[in-house]
Amino acid sequence: MSELDLKVGYWEKYDHIRPLIDGSVEIDGVSTEFDSAPIISITFEKMVRHQAYDVSELGLTFYTRTLEQDDPPFVAIPVFPNRHFRHSAIYVNTNSGIKEPTDLAGKRIGEFATYGHDAGIWPKGILADDYGFTPDQASWVVGGTDWYMPPFDFIPFTHPDDVEVEVTPEGGMLGAMLDSGEIDALISAIVPQCVLQGSPNVGHLFPDYPSVEREYFQRTKLFPIMHTVVVKRELLDQNPGLARKLYDGFNASKAVAEEALEIGRMEDHSANMIPWVSKLYEENREILGTDAWANGIAANRENIDTFLRYSHEQGVLKRRFSVDELFVPELLDT
Repeated sequence: MSELDLKVGYWEKYDHIRPLIDGSVEIDGVSTEFDSAPIISITFEKMVRHQAYDVSELGLTFYTRTLEQDDPPFVAIPVFPNRHFRHSAIYVNTNSGIKEPTDLAGKRIGEFATYGHDAGIWPKGILADDYGFTPDQASWVVGGTDWYMPPFDFIPFTHPDDVEVEVTPEGGMLGAMLDSGEIDALISAIVPQCVLQGSPNVGHLFPDYPSVEREYFQRTKLFPIMHTVVVKRELLDQNPGLARKLYDGFNASKAVAEEALEIGRMEDHSANMIPWVSKLYEENREILGTDAWANGIAANRENIDTFLRYSHEQGVLKRRFSVDELFVPELLDT
C-alpha cells in the first residue's frame, strides 16, 4: 500500500518537531513535506485563506474562529506545539503611571495583529480573573509591533460593542508608539524592539515576570496553550485512522526531543550557548513536572476550556465552545 503524501505547515524551529522534519521520526503510512515561514502567522494565513496544507499548526484563536463558519474546513488533533506564559507579554510605558494591573484602566493599549490574538486572549483573561481589569475599561489600538501592518483580514476582526478598538494610523507601529507614549501599554507575542534595545521609556507590567508566572502555574496548574494542529476534515473522512497516526507521530517526535534534554543533563547542557541552562532546567522540572508539554485531551481539558471561556468573555467568539467540539472524535479518549 502506497504512503499518503501530506503537506504540513509548521514553525521549523521547535525542538519537538525537528525529529519529524529530519526524518528520524516517521508517521506510519505517511510521507510528509514540511513548509515553514519566518513568522508563524504567515503559515496561519496560508491555511485559513487558501487551505494550503493538509495538516497545519494553527493558533487557537484562528482555529476557533473557523469553527464559526457554516462549513468549518478543519478539525484539530490534541497536539499543542506552542505554550507560553504571557504575563511577560504585557509591556508598559514607564511614564504612563502604570505600576499595577489596575492602573491599566482608562489607558490606551496596543495589541498585535488583531483584537484577540493568542498572546492577547490569555493575558486579558488573567488580568480579569486575578486583578479585576477587563478590556472595556481601556481603549485598544491594533497593528504591527515593529512594522506597519493593518489587522489580519483572513479572520473576522471582531470585538464587543462596549470595547473601543481602533487600528494604527498609516505607517504606525505599536512598538514605536509605546516608546513615545502614544500608547500607554502593549500586549504582543512579538517583543518590541524598544524593549530589546533597553529603552528607558518601556518595561514589563510585571518586572519579575518569571516569578509571577511560576506562582501562576503553581496556583492554577495552567501552562497556557497558544497553538494546536489542525487537519482538513475531508482528508480525515477519506482516511480513517489517520488522526491517530498523526497524533502518535507528533508524540513520538516530542519524546525524542525530551530524551535529548534528559541526556543533556549528564553533559550539563554544554551543547547550548547559554550558561546555567541546566540549573534553569532543573528548577523548571521541580515546578512544572516532567510532562509539562503533554498532548491529549485529559491533560489539557482545563487549559483549553479556560481559553474558550476567555475568548467568549472577551467577545472574540459568538458562543462558548466545549472542549470536545474542537477535536476529532477519534482522539477524545487521549
